[in-house]
Formats: sequence, structure tokens, C-alpha cells
Amino acid sequence: MTSQPWKTDKWFVSEWNFADEVRKDFKFAKNIKVHDVTLRDGEQQTGVILNKDDKIRIAEALAEAGVHRIEAGMPIVSPSDNDAIKEIVKRNLGPQIFSFARCMKEDVQRAIDTGVKGVVMEIPSSRHMVDLAYRWPMEKAIETSIEATKFAHDNGLEVVFFPIDFSRAELKWALDLIERVGKDGHMDALALVDTFGVVSPHAMQYFVREVKKRINKRLEAHFHQDFGMGIANTIMALAEGVEVMHTTVLGTGERSGNVPMEETVMALLTMYGVDIGIDTTKLTSLAKLVQELTGVVVPTNKPVVGSSLYQIESGIIASWFKNCGEKYATELFPFRWDVVGQPAPKVVMGKGSGIDSVHMWLQKAGMQVSEEDAMKILAAVKAYSLKTKKLLTEAEFREVAQKTISARAA
Repeated sequence: MTSQPWKTDKWFVSEWNFADEVRKDFKFAKNIKVHDVTLRDGEQQTGVILNKDDKIRIAEALAEAGVHRIEAGMPIVSPSDNDAIKEIVKRNLGPQIFSFARCMKEDVQRAIDTGVKGVVMEIPSSRHMVDLAYRWPMEKAIETSIEATKFAHDNGLEVVFFPIDFSRAELKWALDLIERVGKDGHMDALALVDTFGVVSPHAMQYFVREVKKRINKRLEAHFHQDFGMGIANTIMALAEGVEVMHTTVLGTGERSGNVPMEETVMALLTMYGVDIGIDTTKLTSLAKLVQELTGVVVPTNKPVVGSSLYQIESGIIASWFKNCGEKYATELFPFRWDVVGQPAPKVVMGKGSGIDSVHMWLQKAGMQVSEEDAMKILAAVKAYSLKTKKLLTEAEFREVAQKTISARAA
């Protein structure tokens, strides 16, 4: 770690992040892995439909970005999903390939047939889920889970327990159940599942510590964004020693979605000094691919990959950019565009523009005017943008400028 990890030639964050008092209790694992669930949980977002070719393209892009594990889907969902998983495995892209399964031998057999390395297995975690969602007698749920997890292990699969709605279960009861299924069946890792995104960051620390008192297995973080806490919760869990984070590209997923990979990776890298080996320059292109194939609407100001992050409309910010230039751009942006594969910053023209913006655009257009005319052009630009409710193109700016100058001359 550099002497000033908060301020490098690539980013500029708060020095407080690296204060000894802040970092003294961190327990980050040496090799944190990303387990991407875009192809399974991400596709559960309403209206998102990925065919076989879509899934293969996304898997290839995830591999290029350096993702460590890909949850390629659930074979039993459809023949297309089954075929996609088989093809992704066959291509040997680099990441470990997992599938998802209910705790049923039939689901596990489907996973085995695809050739995946491991399986994330849904198990009951609370009385209310078994009674109301599964509608099974409790002993049946337990026996089925034991049988299915043992069957998966006996057939060479790495088994990750995935207790649905773990965060709303009575903790002791759930851990008793998990220990029993793990002992009589098999468990290589346990996912801390916040299915409905209902844990606060402060409670997450408690959750992880209580689980670690009872479970001596690799822990994985699978959180949702219903209250926007998923990223903070994931980092809190990792700081307590959790080794794997489950994420999706763009935060796609059921309801409010899963934890977005791009934001979590960049927060870890810049604010915690934790580089988990992801090629961050691929984040924007990966996000664009997923946006194109899923049709999800991505806000232009979405962190890390939003299309307007490096467009400067505000007059004061444009003046700062003029003074700082690209060399000192982290005075304006917390991290440089090229770090995440974004295009270079540009000054755009709109209602919020200032006089420096006008001068820059006039120079680009090859137009020389007096300061008085420049101010009139600025007023005309603001009026035009307010009327059209959009930014100006270069052609529109030139037309507005020429009309303004012609009107004065007349």
C-alpha cells in the first residue's frame, strides 16, 4: 500500500478511510472472491429474459473482467438454461462455474449433468419459510436437505448452503438447523443470505460474528438492495472476514436487485485499499453489454458506469476543469474515467452552463466574439436549453451563437 493510498494518480478519496482508528479491527480475507449471480438471480428481475447466447456472451465478459466464480443459472428452469450452463462449462473460460439448486436430488442431478464445479443449494432457514413458503413438514425439509447436500458432495460438487431469508430467521434456531444439515449432509461454505435486504450495516457486523461463533466454514455474502444497504452490508461482512461476495452487474435482480459488482469493487479498491483482482477497466463495457441484453434502464448518473458521470454541464465545474485539466482531474472526480473504462470528460452545453463553457465551445467552433457577445450567447443557450429541456448539440450551439450575433448586428 502506498504512503497515501487515498490519493493516487487514479483516485482521490478521504484520508479518514485509512486512519488507524478506522482500520484497526478490519479482518479482510487475503483472497476475496466475486461470485457473480447475474445469470441466475439477475435474470429474476421482472421483465429480464436471457437466452442461451446472451448468457454465454455475459459469461465471457465476466471472465474477461476477472470474475472468480460465475453462477451460470439453474438447470431445471428451462432447457435453454440447462444448455447455456453446459456450454459455459465447456468453454473453460477461467472462472469456476456454479449452478443453483433447490435441496432436491433431482435438482442436484441436473447440476451434475451440466459439469459445473459447485452448486449453491437453497435450504430452509426459518419455521415461517418452511410453513408458509415450502409448505412442508419441518422434518421433511431437514431430511430432504441432508439427502440432497450429501448427494451433491458424493458426486464431486462443492456445496454452498444458501439459507433463504436467513436474516429474518431466529438465529439460534437457524444455526442449529444448519449445523445438523451440515453434519449429516455436507457443507463446504455458508452464504449469509439477506433475501429482502432488511439488515442494517450495524447489525450485519453482529450477524457475521454470531455465525462465526458456530460455523467454521467459508462464509459468503448474498445481500439485496431493498433499502439500498447491500453494498455497505457486503463491505461490513468482508471486513469481518467473509471471503466471497455475491454480486450482479448493474445490481440487477429480484425487486430492488442484488449488490452491484462495479460499485462494490471500486469502493473496496479506493476506500479500503483492497484489490480483489477485478479488471476495473472492463466495468463500463460489461455494464453496457448487460444493459443491452437485458433491456434494464440504467440511470445516467449511476455510480461507476453511468453515461453522464464525466459530462460537465455546471458552469463552475467547467471552470474548475478548465483550470485543472485532465492532469488534476481527481480534484473534480473521485476516480479517473479510464480506471473504469469510461470516456474522457467533456464539457457539455445546457441550462447550467457558464461563460467558460461558452468560450470553450466557441473556440471549438472556430468562432471569435467579444466578451459582450459571449455573455449574450450564454443567455441564449440557457433559454434554448430551458425551452427544449435538453443539452445542445454542436450544430444547435453554432446556430444559437450565430443568430445571437446576427441579431445584435441588425
